[in-house]
Amino acid sequence: QEISNRSVTEGIMLVFHAGNKSQDSGIAEMEELPVPHNIKISNITCDSFKICWDMDAKSKDRITHYFIDLNKKENKNSNKFKHKDVPTKLVAKAVPLPMTVRGHWFLSPRTEYTVAVQTASKQVDGDYVVSEWSEIIEFCTADYSKVHLTQLLEKAEVIAGRMLKLSVFYRNQHKEYFDYIREHHGNAMQPSVKDNSGSHGSPISGKLEGIFFSCNTEFNTGKPPQDSPYGRYRFEIAAEKLFNPNTNLYFGDFYCMYTAYHYVILVIAPVGSPGDEFCKQRLPQLNIKDNKFLTCDEEDGVMVYHHAQDVILEVIYTDPVDLSLGTVAEITGHQLMSLSTANAKKDPSCKTCNISVGR
Repeated sequence: QEISNRSVTEGIMLVFHAGNKSQDSGIAEMEELPVPHNIKISNITCDSFKICWDMDAKSKDRITHYFIDLNKKENKNSNKFKHKDVPTKLVAKAVPLPMTVRGHWFLSPRTEYTVAVQTASKQVDGDYVVSEWSEIIEFCTADYSKVHLTQLLEKAEVIAGRMLKLSVFYRNQHKEYFDYIREHHGNAMQPSVKDNSGSHGSPISGKLEGIFFSCNTEFNTGKPPQDSPYGRYRFEIAAEKLFNPNTNLYFGDFYCMYTAYHYVILVIAPVGSPGDEFCKQRLPQLNIKDNKFLTCDEEDGVMVYHHAQDVILEVIYTDPVDLSLGTVAEITGHQLMSLSTANAKKDPSCKTCNISVGR
């Protein structure tokens, strides 16, 4: 009971384009076939869903196939060149309902779709007799699951590179930002909702609240770089104040923006905090002492920290951070806006950082 990319060779499904008017595609209409109604969508994932409906009993035994018209919901950013009168139809053999529709080439995560259904009867000459279309139903696909994120994690591990020492986390902003924090938030930086940068199916985008920090160091100095796309003022805080045995570490995302370098998003959450509970349900957890991206371990009674050399780490800390725990100073380098990841779109064609589900 499944439409899937694996079933094409089995004759279960084919995808074709047909005009709205039946005579354009050689499909004859006949009123006797029951029209699907009371359509229900369930078990929605990032690249599949189950569909079922009710039908009148008349001529039910003549039904050999179902036609499913599945389209991305139109919006102002949709492809202007798409011919609105040429929907994509999925043709499935009539199987017991509910039926699973699955296939990464036509379903993307966190995307709104419309769906309508016809019943059909295949004739001896290969043409179809079809019912009227059902009502149109709208639904939205889900975010990546932990399974999908684990696939991304494994891809990121391949290119993470060797580990370099670090001693501080840092956050660059404009002077006005830090002035505002002092005046309106009692000196404490507040978590804010993560933007939509990175993978389209990321479960943290638009949902997780946190504060972005960086931790990458320059290879030759072992210190944070002096350039930044986010502002000329930098808050630096000792690594152990944010990342220690009382915090949990999660893998959040892996992406690039049509560039040679890749980004990994990690989440640091104090144990038992709201951020920790959010991540525990949605993200793969990493061993803070042993992972390929960011480690925290004790050597001779001192906490020692390392970060991956070959990816750019974006660290989200899920609790407020008081400015008194670190220092704020102006950097001497340039403001490289080209490195900004604010609402950045992931390259869907990159073989390094994409997985084989909807983009």
